[in-house]
Amino acid sequence: MKTVSITIDGHVLEVEEGKSILHAALEADLYIPHLCHHPDLPDLGECRLCVVEIEGDSEIRTSCTTKALDGMVVRTKTDRLNAMRRLSMELMLANHVDDCTTCPKYLKCELQSLIQYLEVSTSRLRRTLNSVPVNTANPLFVRDLNRCVSCGRCIRVCREVRGVDVLDFQMTQEDRIVVDVRNHHSMAEENCRFCGACVEVCPTGALQDKEGVFKPNLNRELELIPCKSECPAHTDVPKYIRAIKEGRYQDAIAVIREKAPFPHSLGYVCMAFCESVCRRKEINEALSIRELKKFAAVQDQGLWRDKARFKPKSGKKVAVVGGGPAGLTAAYYLAKAGHDVIVFEAAPVAGGMLSTGIPEYRLPREAVQAEIAEIEKAGVRILTNARVTSLTELKDQGFHKILIAIGAGAGTRLPIKGADLPNVYENIDFLRKVSLRDSITLRNSMTQGGSVSLEDSVSLEDSVSPGESITLGERVVVLGGGNVAFDCARSAVRLGAKEVSVVCLENREAMTASEDEIREGLEEGIRLINGRTFLAIEETNGRAAGVTCQEVASFRFDENRRLQMELKPHSEHVIPADTVIFAAGQRPEVPEEWQLAVGRGNLIITEDGVRVIVKETEGKTVQTGAGEENSVKAKDLYAAGDAVYGTHSVIRAIAAGRKAASEIDLDLGGNGDIEEKLTEEATPSPYLGKDEEFLRLEREQATEEPAEARIMNFKEVSHCFPDTNACSEAGRCLQCDLRTQITRPKLWVHYKIK
Repeated sequence: MKTVSITIDGHVLEVEEGKSILHAALEADLYIPHLCHHPDLPDLGECRLCVVEIEGDSEIRTSCTTKALDGMVVRTKTDRLNAMRRLSMELMLANHVDDCTTCPKYLKCELQSLIQYLEVSTSRLRRTLNSVPVNTANPLFVRDLNRCVSCGRCIRVCREVRGVDVLDFQMTQEDRIVVDVRNHHSMAEENCRFCGACVEVCPTGALQDKEGVFKPNLNRELELIPCKSECPAHTDVPKYIRAIKEGRYQDAIAVIREKAPFPHSLGYVCMAFCESVCRRKEINEALSIRELKKFAAVQDQGLWRDKARFKPKSGKKVAVVGGGPAGLTAAYYLAKAGHDVIVFEAAPVAGGMLSTGIPEYRLPREAVQAEIAEIEKAGVRILTNARVTSLTELKDQGFHKILIAIGAGAGTRLPIKGADLPNVYENIDFLRKVSLRDSITLRNSMTQGGSVSLEDSVSLEDSVSPGESITLGERVVVLGGGNVAFDCARSAVRLGAKEVSVVCLENREAMTASEDEIREGLEEGIRLINGRTFLAIEETNGRAAGVTCQEVASFRFDENRRLQMELKPHSEHVIPADTVIFAAGQRPEVPEEWQLAVGRGNLIITEDGVRVIVKETEGKTVQTGAGEENSVKAKDLYAAGDAVYGTHSVIRAIAAGRKAASEIDLDLGGNGDIEEKLTEEATPSPYLGKDEEFLRLEREQATEEPAEARIMNFKEVSHCFPDTNACSEAGRCLQCDLRTQITRPKLWVHYKIK
């Protein structure tokens, strides 16, 4: 690389040949005023703020368009230059609104910073401002021409970087030249790609993101990529979607596996928080991100294993109590961090709700078991039918740390008459019986390859007898309005119930069940009854015969989270039932002998979301360092998942497991780093190009078994996208992550030499 030597304001710089004076100065942390310049864009020198004097040249030059030559001597601060800059700035401000405090760029505005640096006042200006209404008609963006200074940066990034060429200088009816969408059309009419590059390079508040599109106070990457931000595990959604679009399916599954060891399960049952914030939904519909995750998982050939990272053996042992998604995720990453990990699962199979809670028609068991097998390949040992009865005895077996990830495995019954009748079920108990209704091959891993004797700390048991039958009768009433309620109801339909009703307190719009669950349930003949409170379960011959309900006019929760209801007078009625299922909540089962501090809903109290608080013998609680009388110290106990924060989602459980693994590894002497890259790093092309069909692309829909066929069995309801549909759906992505590649210019205060 050939270099030249130049001098700027007495500072001698060695500069790569061909660079502009402005580039050379800024790279050397030497500030020259500028506005139309942006480090990622070609320079035109239109703002006339970066002017300099060059020794031996009588002309004033714009430093952004003048190449550095060997021996060149440059001055950036003279009275002549300052006067020219102030004049250029005053011309810009003549048509710019005075009020900065209402602008979203306030205190972050390049123009405002320059006004301060150049000490420009608008008091002597002859204002030519023609106020125009702020344009809020376009999806995602707000355009305020009153704040535009015609620097042209948005035009250049749209044309030169993105290749979309939507913006240009346009003449108004008042013969005023402004930056506008070509032909004064809407952005959609000119086939904008809504990538956000124009907003990112705008130095003022002329182009803004609509309020609410992005969450504030996040780091830049999470702020600008809502789907990644909203995912509890921060999965790089745009990266794997791009890989699918380009046919790189093995890269796609590798990206997902960087954050979650249950990609296939998530493809079926993830709550898809990412879709709720997808910017594409402001154009037509959000991307079908969950279905694309499922597609990637189906393509998995395991090539990512070659890049998986395993640290050397640490000699430390960790016990994980609970084999659900939180516990297994933590175990997986702890094993990869070099620790010896054993998972104790009370049920006959590992997986928690993935295996014994979510019905098989929603989540095929083969998918779950394949992912658990992958976790075992990483070195995790899983003991099933192993209920931990003593943390103290478990610790005495040589475990350095214990993670409690028992989930929220107990249903709740409302305290109403008849709740304890024999044909009244709790949601979790019912779903567990359904999931384990066929014969199960029970694994007794406690006698295989173990050097640890655990008979004092765990007990061997069968949660459900193989082949146990479930008798429902013809009429089933499910009390609750969430996804679990519909899981119970739809399972009841498949078990032969003729009339199944979901009865809940909320109105249709306020129900917590997903739209897909409600739609599919209604298709399967489930009756939905909203706005009801439950007074009693009617009894006939010692069995439940119906539910007495009353209509609710309105309800709310007070400051103490107590339910306040207004009931409709004389609206009591009975819904007949042969079986009643409570599906209005779940809670953890925390044995009293564990001596853990629990709060509302029997949730385990933690110090920081991970470290457990242990009771002292006199009934107080402490945060860490329990007294010597406690065999298990608080510093050795951790908790994660639903047992800590209540029933939520699989992806949040995975995120909780990751956090727990990182904290435990750190406390065991590791560095807490569980991150890994399973794909080659590559910078995606910033070029998008024109596409007249892009905004018209509709969301792809996965094919489903018809309702009349699917209610006959527990086979999978929703099928995976074919290749063409998956690539088409991935092609709808706005590629929000491309915006993070755009350099954010520094303000003058950030330069060393000003």
